[in-house]
Amino acid sequence: MDVAGTVGTMFLLIGGDSEIGAVTCRQLKRAGQTVAATTRRRPLVADDRPYLDLTRPLDDWRPPHGVQSACIFAAVARLAACADDPAGSARVNLTQTLALIDRLIARGIYVLFLSTNQVFDGAVPHVRADAPTCPVSVYGHQKALTEEALHARMARGEPAAILRLGKVVSPDMPLMQSWIADLMAGRPIRAFRDMPMAPVPVEMAGAAIVRLLHDRAHGIFQLTGPRDVSYAGIGDHLAERLGADPALVTPVAAASLDMPKGMTPRHTTLDSTALRERYGVCVPDPWEVAETMLEKERQREVA
Repeated sequence: MDVAGTVGTMFLLIGGDSEIGAVTCRQLKRAGQTVAATTRRRPLVADDRPYLDLTRPLDDWRPPHGVQSACIFAAVARLAACADDPAGSARVNLTQTLALIDRLIARGIYVLFLSTNQVFDGAVPHVRADAPTCPVSVYGHQKALTEEALHARMARGEPAAILRLGKVVSPDMPLMQSWIADLMAGRPIRAFRDMPMAPVPVEMAGAAIVRLLHDRAHGIFQLTGPRDVSYAGIGDHLAERLGADPALVTPVAAASLDMPKGMTPRHTTLDSTALRERYGVCVPDPWEVAETMLEKERQREVA
């Protein structure tokens, strides 16, 4: 679907400092759309980069004039950070986020809320969008509570939707690039054998967000890869493709470490049928996603 033909629409991205937010912003601008992306960094504030910090009161905050659709990227998303400070993270992920949503909806602005596979316990793969939430992590609980409150608003006909995402990756993902560099240099890497992911390329996540914002779509949408692979499996694949010694990849158990709940689910995949059927958004196999990491390294070598 082409959004370039839509005129007179202004999009607001709450949390433009995030990687997904920045990618979505670039995609919207390439399509000729008017975009404002909020920032917490004072030096970056500009007409199209309004200041917003969800740790601070929202009483005096107003969205830019002309905004019709908004997406909320901002969150305390690290599981460990939420577990270490449940009250502080809940203020951002639940209390302030809902206050912000209400301020936007009151002005007739459509809101797309980004959620996570962490609202489920990971016991089964390809969880349906209408399945009851059952989080185990603090972060997952906070997102599930925000979803529940947003459901009530959506049931009243308020203009909103939820997009649940799994692990979003980019060719510049520091962990993967460091693994590639180490394997190429003959250095060993350690990778979790019991931590799965169904990776989603960041450009594809941005494309899904753009389509939902453009359509002001209503309901719950989900986007993950088609199957889970372990971090150790990714490491093995990279070693094979690089021609590195497979013994350089040391599988380790994340469950044996002091990690917050939710870090080692059995599954992370969600049923992404709605996005595939409605918009043609279909995440490739994890090995294809891994190839984009390798291609980035090949481009660096050529440069």
